[in-house]
Amino acid sequence: MKIVIVGLGLIGGSIAKALKQNTPHQVLAMDTNEDVLLDACSCGAIDGKASLSDLEQADLVYLAIYPEDILEFVRQYGGRLKPGCILTDTCGIKQEICAAMEELSQNAPYTFVAGHPMAGKEQSGFSASDPSIFAGASYILVPGSAAPEAVERVASLARQMGFGRVVRVTPKEHDQNIAFTSQVPHVLACAYVLSPRCRSHQGFSAGSYRDVSRVANINDALWSRLFLDNRECLLEELDELLGNLEKFREAVAGGDEAGLRKLLKAAAQIKQEVG
Repeated sequence: MKIVIVGLGLIGGSIAKALKQNTPHQVLAMDTNEDVLLDACSCGAIDGKASLSDLEQADLVYLAIYPEDILEFVRQYGGRLKPGCILTDTCGIKQEICAAMEELSQNAPYTFVAGHPMAGKEQSGFSASDPSIFAGASYILVPGSAAPEAVERVASLARQMGFGRVVRVTPKEHDQNIAFTSQVPHVLACAYVLSPRCRSHQGFSAGSYRDVSRVANINDALWSRLFLDNRECLLEELDELLGNLEKFREAVAGGDEAGLRKLLKAAAQIKQEVG
């Protein structure tokens, strides 16, 4: 296949490298930063820079760009894709994107399959891209009304890239779960390091500090947009978290050891059950 990746950041760059390492497909890319494209060509992550003609001939296109840029790209170029082309994204929110794409894709020549590789790291940009972040990870697909063969094509590529499993969900299921597993931890980490104690933690911190604070090294432009685009689901999870924190605060303030032990036991049991 001729595959075009739009956006060579952390995820787009990692996809490019994984495809080049593990598949025989031609991998081309588009990016607003010419230096990134040169770097990607030089290190063998891509076969070359994609022209408009390449895009029009592509069998599959990955949109590894910000949510608002996905919709703008489709408005501008969607009608120029060839019949049967598979268009997929890597965006971390799905209800808003899928609803907009359903409207944009009426009578379109391409098939849209929403996707979300569940992988990443603290660093961003092509220089941080690394296909090993996909090893054993989950690849989320939101098939919607896409043809089963198109969905399976994206799933097959995910497995070839090293993903351990492919999970198929609805847009709402995706966003609810992402709010819990990804967005709340980022909010929590950022709120945690805003404590004035953070600047003097050296000598007192070990694994617990590292684990809780790790994702506070955050891309503010990307994550603020993701938080707001998934506002409803994120607020539900934040309210749940605040309620649980209040229970701990009340037990500590009241010297309620039995209450604290009950909360800690309940948490430990859930963690043991679900991992």
